[in-house]
Amino acid sequence: MQAFVIGNVTVDETIAIDDWPQPGTSILGAQTTRDLGGKGCNQAIVMARCGLPTSLIAATGDDFRAAMIREQLGRERIACRLVQLEDHASDLSMILTKPDGENAIVTTTDCASRLSALETQAALNDAAAGDLAVFQGNLNGETSTTALKAAREKGMTTAFNPSPVRPYFGQLWPLINVVFMNRGEARALTGATDAEAARRLLAQGVSSIVVTLGAEGALLVVADGALHVPAEICAVIDTTGAGDTFMAVALASAALRGTALDRRAISDAGKAAAITVGRRGTHSAFPSSRELQAILAAR
Repeated sequence: MQAFVIGNVTVDETIAIDDWPQPGTSILGAQTTRDLGGKGCNQAIVMARCGLPTSLIAATGDDFRAAMIREQLGRERIACRLVQLEDHASDLSMILTKPDGENAIVTTTDCASRLSALETQAALNDAAAGDLAVFQGNLNGETSTTALKAAREKGMTTAFNPSPVRPYFGQLWPLINVVFMNRGEARALTGATDAEAARRLLAQGVSSIVVTLGAEGALLVVADGALHVPAEICAVIDTTGAGDTFMAVALASAALRGTALDRRAISDAGKAAAITVGRRGTHSAFPSSRELQAILAAR
């Protein structure tokens, strides 16, 4: 089995602040990291470190950030198909973090939104039935819809993280097998939270939904019922990338064991996310291959 992650890649600039800025105010901050990021890139890196063969399909600009992106991705065991867009700046995320580890993120999607349906279809040429196709919310509606249809026609399992929330997501649910979302995304997408939000997506054709609940753990909801898995107890320094770590490890844990998402997959994901939140940065905070192998091997 292989995973094909179709999404975005960014350079993340993290700034530590004492509190959120209010409208019309200026505040002081301190830059703490400059790191590789982007939800698609994050998920691809973590899945590959789990030992799952992984390809990343994403777009960059032709600037200094693109050079940094290529250099750092070259250190990972990922098959990269990076589309370079001339006369465009690579996408950037500005991450504001508070002392309690909570963050707010502003991400540009100039490159991600220009990744074409034709390019994503071509990237799936080597995919086979049973492979994973992994998406997030940074692509445009036409590209997401076309790529999801192509994946389903090949018999792939489609997984979707609907972040950032976009108006066109409603048309995608019949094309998606698995959804990972947090409480805020659940409410924005369905008007409900937790198990009720998941049930509303089940009614629209999704097979499995994972709702992450922060310190309360996560819910796995399927047609037969809901399963709650508690969170790992840990110190929180920076939550950036924790959701991407969680989704990537849950998918990899199940895929490597040849099973659907289950309690073990969600538990493995929680352990990995606990490592990520205990470190600063994005790419630099992810569990190493050795750490992930230890989690996945534990009984």
